[in-house]
Amino acid sequence: MLRATGRPRRGRSKEQQRVHYYDAQMTTHVDHYCGAASIGVSAAANAGPTLHYRDAQAEIHRVVVGDYENNVFIVRCRDTGDAVLVDAANEHEMLLELATKLGVRAVLETHGHHDHIGAVTEMRDAGYSVHVTAEDAHMLPSYDQIIENEHVFEVGKLRLRSIKTPGHTNGSVSFELMGSPVLFTGDTLFPGGPGATQYGGDFDQIITTIDTLMFSPFAADTIVMPGHGDDTTIGAEQPSLQEWIDRGW
Repeated sequence: MLRATGRPRRGRSKEQQRVHYYDAQMTTHVDHYCGAASIGVSAAANAGPTLHYRDAQAEIHRVVVGDYENNVFIVRCRDTGDAVLVDAANEHEMLLELATKLGVRAVLETHGHHDHIGAVTEMRDAGYSVHVTAEDAHMLPSYDQIIENEHVFEVGKLRLRSIKTPGHTNGSVSFELMGSPVLFTGDTLFPGGPGATQYGGDFDQIITTIDTLMFSPFAADTIVMPGHGDDTTIGAEQPSLQEWIDRGW
């Protein structure tokens, strides 16, 4: 069951890609299957067709769909098998098959642009609840629940924290996988810069969002999983903030 709870305390784990780390209680191994240059690791050999990332508590599956090559992520609790799908973008038949196979309970939308919501109707028709922020809800053909800021969604034993990150759209939202070094940023932060703002967004706002809600609170080794393209890390992108401001995009 997907449930929302109150405001959490921020997790402080700092797992490194493909290495071990130690804290007071546990040792964890992280497998990252992207192999992107900005991550600085090679893709693991035993990835399987959709597995993108795995650590002690979670596995993340990724498929790329549609004309805009959208990333669709399925975040799955390794202990219970419960999962949530981030952005029902397109190719609903594939998404429905994966949702059944991987135990998806609900859909979380990072924002309401058309390339991220193309399979929303079919997912809802199949019985999956769709969650979106109030600011972007009017952009969807239909939805079930409103995402509030700093809600914690329980996915099995996993916890996903919503962080409203406006700028690309008024209602853009990102999701922190608590206890893992992962942040789903939708179209707010990519390798090489912020998401586009010329289609109803706000450049100054997205820069403030990235600086104050992503760069400041998250560790450098946090893996950024965006709505399109390769993963990156907070540490890889943060030094370029002033360059983005100077160029204006």
